[in-house]
Amino acid sequence: MIFGKRSKHIVGLDIGSSAIKLVELKKKGGEFHVEKLGFSTLSSEAIVDGAVMDATLVVDTIANLISRLGVKNPNFGISISGHAVIIKRITLPVMSEDELRESIQWEAESYIPFNINEVNLSYQYLGDEQDGQNMAVLLVASKKDKVTDYTSVVTQANKTPVLVDVDAFSLQNCFEVCMGLNPSEVVALVNIGASVMNFNIMTEGQSVFWRDISFGGNQYTEAIMKELSLSFEQAEALKKGEAVGGYTVENVIPIFNSVTEELSGELRKTLDFFRSSMQQDKIDRIVLAGGCSKVVNLTGILQQKLGTPVEILNPFSAIKYDESQYDPAWVNDIGPSMAIAVGLGVREVGD
Repeated sequence: MIFGKRSKHIVGLDIGSSAIKLVELKKKGGEFHVEKLGFSTLSSEAIVDGAVMDATLVVDTIANLISRLGVKNPNFGISISGHAVIIKRITLPVMSEDELRESIQWEAESYIPFNINEVNLSYQYLGDEQDGQNMAVLLVASKKDKVTDYTSVVTQANKTPVLVDVDAFSLQNCFEVCMGLNPSEVVALVNIGASVMNFNIMTEGQSVFWRDISFGGNQYTEAIMKELSLSFEQAEALKKGEAVGGYTVENVIPIFNSVTEELSGELRKTLDFFRSSMQQDKIDRIVLAGGCSKVVNLTGILQQKLGTPVEILNPFSAIKYDESQYDPAWVNDIGPSMAIAVGLGVREVGD
């Protein structure tokens, strides 16, 4: 969490490059229940490479979604990712909480490739190292202008951004709530968005490796455009299973498979880097989320190429909702793409 104010539950808002996703949850009897759920597509020119290029369009899309769903809660949580976000696990000499709070600013300077005055800084004590002389600290920094861009569109939509998190950790929150933790497992969480894959590997119930990879659903769309000479909108529709210009999804399966081969190569490089840097060979399973996770043959090809079980995270297999209000087929269809929003929606500011 980069910053926050104390309140009750918050509305999770995932501001993605292809869609705005919203989830409001309420905890009843120890279980989360859906209060509000929905999304609105976003023009590909509105957010490019994680940067808000058309703030007016983003604000209007958020405001219209809020109005359509009837969201009254003023407190919103958002998350960010990309090159403007730095996550590092650092080792410091054992010190008290007060000492850490006082020294973290200058300690962070040697780890952050930005001017320390230009970033929002957050940290979390992870525990003492085995030598008893040092301790592990999770350091998170984000450029202030990136945070401002994203909080500003929420403010302009007449809501209060009380929480800013990181996509990889929001994904982790969703996984923990919906699928639970097995401390003996090493799990790779992969959120495949339109332009970025968020990578988070957990071992012994703790996040130990993070990476954002510039590869996502847009690669599938661009490949369809190139191979079939279609517009972006036509390729997007075809990717989602609609028939376009005489083509059906069966016609693009070879294109899907080719791009998935590239995607598997990106994942393999990341997993190999994790294994070498963390001296860890074991990865028990890969859990996918994001709108692109449901691409035809994706899980099968990844499982074959990576030699690791692959499954898709559907938050609403664990979170309750009113089936008279939300069609189960629709909820299950959008479930994987709502993982980041759900990971924000389970948070309470100040927790």
